[in-house]
Amino acid sequence: MKTHLPKVNLDQRKWHVIDADGAVLGRLAVQVADILRGKNKPVYTPHLDAGDFVIVVNAEKVRVTGKKETDKEFMTYSGWKGGEKYATVADRRAKHPELLIEHAVKGMIPKNRLGRAADQAQSIQGPEARSRRPDARHPRPR
Repeated sequence: MKTHLPKVNLDQRKWHVIDADGAVLGRLAVQVADILRGKNKPVYTPHLDAGDFVIVVNAEKVRVTGKKETDKEFMTYSGWKGGEKYATVADRRAKHPELLIEHAVKGMIPKNRLGRAADQAQSIQGPEARSRRPDARHPRPR
């Protein structure tokens, strides 16, 4: 018996607009990651990119549970001695709320060629992007 390999048609990729208003960060990130990988489709195959495009709106209104708003820290390192910077969830939400969701989703997709392609297929919009219409965006070439 031969193994069935589905054909992935890049022209049939859909745009999903997800509202993050009141959604828990991790649960929202799982939904976005599954759509980016194509796990919500019956033709999902781990080695093929069958994912759709995702736009997340209202990124600043995403919710975290427990004391993560003040206790969870993100660390960046410049490469220089003493170049560590720490920011809490509240700090990151005030400056760049879309980075909260991007960081969570990036941890849930594979760290290879397919993961980099899926990472380019997402668009997370904060409060400054209200003037852009999500349906006016064109798919990025992969």
